Amino acid sequence: MAKVIGVGGVFFKSKDTAALTKWYADVLGMPLQDWGGILLLPDAMAAHPGAATVFSPFKQETDYFQPSTKDFMINLAVDDLDGVLANCAKHGVTPVKTFPEEANGKFAHIMDPEGNKLELWEPKPMT
Repeated sequence: MAKVIGVGGVFFKSKDTAALTKWYADVLGMPLQDWGGILLLPDAMAAHPGAATVFSPFKQETDYFQPSTKDFMINLAVDDLDGVLANCAKHGVTPVKTFPEEANGKFAHIMDPEGNKLELWEPKPMT
């Protein structure tokens, strides 16, 4: 049977695409491309045991995405959560929630300038 093998991209509407893309590059260190988007290659994820792409609908009444009012949240795998949060702080971005380290790794939630909630995840090897 033919099947999905991965997520090929995340696409969403923005009020100011250039400013938001620059924010993701400056604050989160995402590699901005000449064509104006960000390209995350699979070798970076493959270098971190335990990293994966999770596809999981949440119940309609969940409050996990708050304070965002959007119907989605983007989970971004990071190589060093403390380092990413330190860079966020330099740009005036503070976590809306942090979590104790758990079996899957370390997590923190931040908001982008347009109200999208981002879950930052430093994965641990899965056992």
